[in-house]
Order: sequence, then structure tokens, then C-alpha cells
Amino acid sequence: MKEKDNKKASYEKILSAVRHLLDTKGKEAIKDIPGTIQDNMHFWWTGFYWVDDKGENLTLGAYVGPPACELIRKGKGVCGTSWIEDKTIIVPNVEDFPGHIACSSESRSEIVVPIRKEGKVLGVLDIDSRNFNNFDDTDASFLEEISDKISDAL
Repeated sequence: MKEKDNKKASYEKILSAVRHLLDTKGKEAIKDIPGTIQDNMHFWWTGFYWVDDKGENLTLGAYVGPPACELIRKGKGVCGTSWIEDKTIIVPNVEDFPGHIACSSESRSEIVVPIRKEGKVLGVLDIDSRNFNNFDDTDASFLEEISDKISDAL
């Protein structure tokens, strides 16, 4: 229980920082959000993929972590699946996700949250961990709230 309380406290801190960043810098603050999450949660990789102008691919946006895939096709991997299904996806073990795109062999679990505006997915928040089964409903709930705040700024 204590670990879950610590996780919630960390996310509350992140959410407060995200609100402040977006209130003071507007849309420009979005590039700072992966670092804000990473500084508090210490995940392996945290970043954004944005739907391209043609609506065919996700392209890499701001991120913190090792180099990543720069382009993900619609419906491919966890990010592309989250995009077309318009839902948060938690993957306890990336090896068990059919079609997982391995940008890093060190990634073990993943969560992807769509960022939507007016019913349309504009991008996804993607977070990878080097630990198996690292994400749960607490992560999903707070990351969805962060996604909503980002959407409001777009």
C-alpha cells in the first residue's frame, strides 16, 4: 500500500508541475513534460508521438531516454494500436504484445495514452520501463489526466 501511496504522491507532484508549465508557457510547455515525468518517476523512456499531417504515421516528438523509433505506422506496435483503438494500453511484458516495435531491447513493459482533441487522436504519450509489469491503473489514471491537460493546451 505504501508504494502505491508514493506513486500517487509522485503523480500529484507531476500533475501540479504540468498544470504550472501549461499555464505559464502554453503549448510550448509540452516539450518539457517528458522530462517532468522522468524526473519524478525514473522510467526508461518517456515521450510523445504525434499523428503526421497525412494521418498515416506517428512521428517522434519530445522525449527523454535513449534514441527511439522516429516513425510508427498507424496500427503498428503499442503506440499505433493505442492510436487506432483510441484507448490507453498497458503492456506488462512487451515480448507478449503481438507486433511490438522494439526501439530498445532494454524495454520490458510499456504504457501508451492517447492525446485527443474534439474526439480525434492527435498523438500518444508513450512510456517504457526496464522492469516487467511496471504500470497499473494508477499510472493510467494520472497519465490520462496529464493527457487531458495537454489536449487543453493544443
